[in-house]
Amino acid sequence: MNRSGVMMLLLSAALMTGCAGQQTGSGNAASSPQEALEAYTSLGLQYLQAGNTVNAKMSVQRAIEIDSSYAPAYNAMALIFQSEQEFVLAEEYFKKALASDATSAMIHNNYGAFLFARQRYQEACRELNQATTDPFYPQRAQALENLGRCYLLVDSTDEAQESFRRSLAINGNRPLALVELSTLLLDSNDIAGSNRLFERFRELVEQKRTEHTAKSLWLGIRLARAERNVSRAATYALLLKNLYPKSQEYRLYEETAQ
Repeated sequence: MNRSGVMMLLLSAALMTGCAGQQTGSGNAASSPQEALEAYTSLGLQYLQAGNTVNAKMSVQRAIEIDSSYAPAYNAMALIFQSEQEFVLAEEYFKKALASDATSAMIHNNYGAFLFARQRYQEACRELNQATTDPFYPQRAQALENLGRCYLLVDSTDEAQESFRRSLAINGNRPLALVELSTLLLDSNDIAGSNRLFERFRELVEQKRTEHTAKSLWLGIRLARAERNVSRAATYALLLKNLYPKSQEYRLYEETAQ
């Protein structure tokens, strides 16, 4: 998956988490100020998911007017401005959110995704790492997975490997973590360890719980070659050619196919 794809995954998880609260409209009065805060913020995120950023901002602003220290509302406003490519404003609101709640794993995760998308990888890694320190954060496995990707981009291979291991310790069926860690193990010549992880990924594909990517197919080719399994290597090569003919992985395959 490319870098923008990573960012969208993180943002999608943030939106789903944010919309888990109570829903309301302008005509429904919440029974308490706290419920009103949660409802207006959640409604704003739903508008954002629907692509209606005008109403999204109006709803979230209502929450901020009720309580100017409500961190989830500032976080939601940051996501709205990020979607509008108002990056200066988005960062301003992320910082306001963290000023109101410096311990929120969700906000650190979302701010990390923002920094990642802006290619500010060192800062992104710090924020994503902070998100993973909360053992009760529901999206911790995904945050660790994306932290691993971030570490790869700043050439911190050992830290990346540890992040992927921790992600899989929480959820052993994270397809992307399986592929990334398997690749790292193969690069370090741990063929057996790499193959064990790849087999777990392959089982998920067979169960139709995930699909092959260019990276996973190239990994499969490399592992098949290491085990001298010509038939399997050819199968993965054909899939790579048919599904991802313009990918970097297919170019690598062609360069090594001689």
